[in-house]
Amino acid sequence: MDYTPTIVIHGGAGTILKSSISDEQERSYHRALSESLISGNITLQRGGHALDAVTAAVVSLEDCPLFNAGKGSVFNRNGKHEMDASVMSGDSGLAGAVAGVRNIRNPVLAARLVMEQTQHVMLIGEGAEELAKKAGLVFESDEYFFNEFRFNQWKDLHGSDKTQLDHSDKKFGTVGAVAIDSYGNVAAATSTGGLTNKPPGRIGDTPIIGAGTYASNQTCAVSCTGDGEFFIRGIVAYDVACLIEYSGLSLEQACNKVILEKLTKSGGEGGLIAINRDSQVVMVFNTPGMYRGMIKNGKVLTSIF
Repeated sequence: MDYTPTIVIHGGAGTILKSSISDEQERSYHRALSESLISGNITLQRGGHALDAVTAAVVSLEDCPLFNAGKGSVFNRNGKHEMDASVMSGDSGLAGAVAGVRNIRNPVLAARLVMEQTQHVMLIGEGAEELAKKAGLVFESDEYFFNEFRFNQWKDLHGSDKTQLDHSDKKFGTVGAVAIDSYGNVAAATSTGGLTNKPPGRIGDTPIIGAGTYASNQTCAVSCTGDGEFFIRGIVAYDVACLIEYSGLSLEQACNKVILEKLTKSGGEGGLIAINRDSQVVMVFNTPGMYRGMIKNGKVLTSIF
């Protein structure tokens, strides 16, 4: 069977209004999304594995300060950065995740280390950082992660118990990618800096396999962004796969049911991207916008609103 290599990414969903973004900011987001897509697509066009493609795409997004992951991560209650990431490969069913890590330039690479170099699925904090150091991953100083816009967000909330979902316009800044390669393998990767002013140790859905990330060649690959607690309670990523496997729904039907019906009914906000072995793509959200994009058959598409 011939498969169509395809990569899809997201950079967060939320109250993203055209009126609140300047033309230059909009161009910057489109440019960053395109660069991420191209990074992942190069791998696919060279015959690489879907897992390598989604990892490359997410690394690109982590290196961009526009998104709440890696370099652009928000500040927690103590004025520090605690990051989460996960990966899953649809052919083997193997997955890896890290949570609450600090100073790792690309947490998604640490998540892959957990998957490929340990017998575990998730490592947190110092344990994950020690693994990353032994493997030679790049660590950065706190100054590398400093962003004045993020810092001002944190200052507005510092001293209170309130948290904020990335931007004041309520944007969920988690990033993620899903892909299918020329051999029919699907994969997913997700990364985030979490909530502004979150209590130390707070973990959302991003590193939880089945909640924020899931991949199976038998069904689909999914990466989520949104109200983490709602996505955890709803096991959103796996719920999409379950509806396909057990109820016979199409990819589009399953994604729409989970995000537009079940999540909305529970009060959760956000979205997801998904792909199956037929290279069918779904990018669905119940918010005004979601930074998103895809490359299929050489055509690059990026969207925000």
